[in-house]
Amino acid sequence: MAKVEQMDYVPLVIQIVVAAVVLAPILWIVGKWFVGKDKAKFTDAVWIGVLGVVIGAVIGFFLTGWGAVLGTLIMIVVWLVLITHFFDCGLLKGLVIAVIAGIVYWIISWILSAILVALGLPPIPSLWW
Repeated sequence: MAKVEQMDYVPLVIQIVVAAVVLAPILWIVGKWFVGKDKAKFTDAVWIGVLGVVIGAVIGFFLTGWGAVLGTLIMIVVWLVLITHFFDCGLLKGLVIAVIAGIVYWIISWILSAILVALGLPPIPSLWW
Protein backbone atom coordinates (compact mmCIF):
# COMPACT_ATOMS: atom_id res chain seq x y z
CA MET A 1 0.00 0.00 0.00
CA ALA A 2 1.38 3.43 -0.95
CA LYS A 3 2.07 5.86 1.84
CA VAL A 4 0.12 9.10 1.51
CA GLU A 5 2.16 12.13 2.53
CA GLN A 6 0.56 14.93 4.46
CA MET A 7 1.50 18.56 4.41
CA ASP A 8 2.99 19.84 7.68
CA TYR A 9 0.95 22.93 8.51
CA VAL A 10 3.10 24.36 11.31
CA PRO A 11 5.94 25.52 9.02
CA LEU A 12 3.33 26.87 6.59
CA VAL A 13 1.68 28.96 9.31
CA ILE A 14 5.10 30.22 10.46
CA GLN A 15 6.00 31.18 6.89
CA ILE A 16 2.69 33.01 6.47
CA VAL A 17 3.32 34.98 9.67
CA VAL A 18 6.90 35.76 8.57
CA ALA A 19 5.59 36.84 5.16
CA ALA A 20 3.05 39.15 6.77
CA VAL A 21 5.45 40.59 9.36
CA VAL A 22 8.73 40.77 7.42
CA LEU A 23 8.11 40.36 3.69
CA ALA A 24 4.99 42.53 3.36
CA PRO A 25 6.60 45.74 4.70
CA ILE A 26 9.61 45.18 2.43
CA LEU A 27 7.39 44.65 -0.62
CA TRP A 28 5.34 47.69 0.33
CA ILE A 29 8.36 49.99 0.72
CA VAL A 30 10.05 48.78 -2.47
CA GLY A 31 6.73 48.94 -4.31
CA LYS A 32 6.20 52.54 -3.16
CA TRP A 33 9.65 53.45 -4.52
CA PHE A 34 8.85 52.12 -7.98
CA VAL A 35 5.10 52.52 -8.51
CA GLY A 36 4.13 55.15 -5.94
CA LYS A 37 2.01 55.12 -2.83
CA ASP A 38 -1.26 55.13 -4.79
CA LYS A 39 -0.55 51.76 -6.41
CA ALA A 40 1.50 50.06 -3.67
CA LYS A 41 -0.88 49.57 -0.76
CA PHE A 42 0.22 47.77 2.39
CA THR A 43 -2.74 45.39 2.23
CA ASP A 44 -1.72 44.46 -1.32
CA ALA A 45 1.80 43.69 -0.09
CA VAL A 46 0.33 41.43 2.61
CA TRP A 47 -1.76 39.64 -0.01
CA ILE A 48 1.28 39.19 -2.26
CA GLY A 49 3.27 37.67 0.61
CA VAL A 50 0.54 35.40 1.94
CA LEU A 51 -0.63 34.17 -1.46
CA GLY A 52 2.97 33.64 -2.58
CA VAL A 53 3.73 31.52 0.48
CA VAL A 54 0.53 29.46 0.24
CA ILE A 55 0.83 28.85 -3.51
CA GLY A 56 4.53 28.04 -3.05
CA ALA A 57 3.73 25.51 -0.33
CA VAL A 58 1.13 23.78 -2.50
CA ILE A 59 3.45 23.68 -5.52
CA GLY A 60 6.35 22.50 -3.34
CA PHE A 61 4.17 19.75 -1.87
CA PHE A 62 3.28 18.34 -5.28
CA LEU A 63 6.54 18.98 -7.16
CA THR A 64 9.29 17.20 -5.27
CA GLY A 65 12.61 15.78 -6.40
CA TRP A 66 13.45 16.90 -9.92
CA GLY A 67 10.02 18.46 -10.16
CA ALA A 68 11.23 21.07 -7.67
CA VAL A 69 13.16 22.75 -10.50
CA LEU A 70 9.89 23.18 -12.38
CA GLY A 71 8.26 24.32 -9.14
CA THR A 72 10.89 27.02 -8.71
CA LEU A 73 10.29 28.30 -12.23
CA ILE A 74 6.55 28.29 -11.65
CA MET A 75 6.99 30.21 -8.39
CA ILE A 76 9.10 32.88 -10.08
CA VAL A 77 6.24 33.43 -12.51
CA VAL A 78 3.66 33.35 -9.68
CA TRP A 79 5.55 35.98 -7.65
CA LEU A 80 5.87 38.21 -10.74
CA VAL A 81 2.18 37.83 -11.55
CA LEU A 82 1.20 38.65 -7.95
CA ILE A 83 3.42 41.73 -7.85
CA THR A 84 2.37 43.06 -11.25
CA HIS A 85 -1.30 42.41 -10.50
CA PHE A 86 -1.50 43.89 -7.01
CA PHE A 87 0.87 46.82 -7.66
CA ASP A 88 -0.64 47.47 -11.10
CA CYS A 89 2.70 47.67 -12.88
CA GLY A 90 4.43 46.20 -15.89
CA LEU A 91 6.55 43.09 -15.96
CA LEU A 92 9.88 44.96 -15.84
CA LYS A 93 8.91 47.02 -12.78
CA GLY A 94 7.50 43.90 -11.17
CA LEU A 95 10.78 42.11 -11.78
CA VAL A 96 12.80 44.97 -10.28
CA ILE A 97 10.50 45.09 -7.23
CA ALA A 98 10.79 41.31 -6.81
CA VAL A 99 14.58 41.28 -7.06
CA ILE A 100 15.15 44.19 -4.67
CA ALA A 101 12.55 42.96 -2.18
CA GLY A 102 14.00 39.45 -2.40
CA ILE A 103 17.53 40.66 -1.65
CA VAL A 104 16.39 42.82 1.28
CA TYR A 105 14.20 40.00 2.64
CA TRP A 106 17.05 37.51 2.35
CA ILE A 107 19.41 39.82 4.28
CA ILE A 108 16.84 40.52 7.01
CA SER A 109 15.92 36.83 7.38
CA TRP A 110 19.63 35.95 7.75
CA ILE A 111 20.07 38.62 10.42
CA LEU A 112 16.93 37.53 12.30
CA SER A 113 17.97 33.87 12.06
CA ALA A 114 21.45 34.68 13.38
CA ILE A 115 19.90 36.49 16.34
CA LEU A 116 17.53 33.59 17.03
CA VAL A 117 20.34 31.02 16.81
CA ALA A 118 22.51 33.16 19.13
CA LEU A 119 19.62 33.05 21.62
CA GLY A 120 19.48 29.26 21.34
CA LEU A 121 16.34 29.19 19.19
CA PRO A 122 15.88 27.64 15.75
CA PRO A 123 16.26 29.93 12.71
CA ILE A 124 13.13 31.25 11.05
CA PRO A 125 11.83 29.23 8.14
CA SER A 126 12.55 31.29 5.09
CA LEU A 127 11.14 31.54 1.62
CA TRP A 128 14.69 31.43 0.27
CA TRP A 129 16.26 28.42 2.13
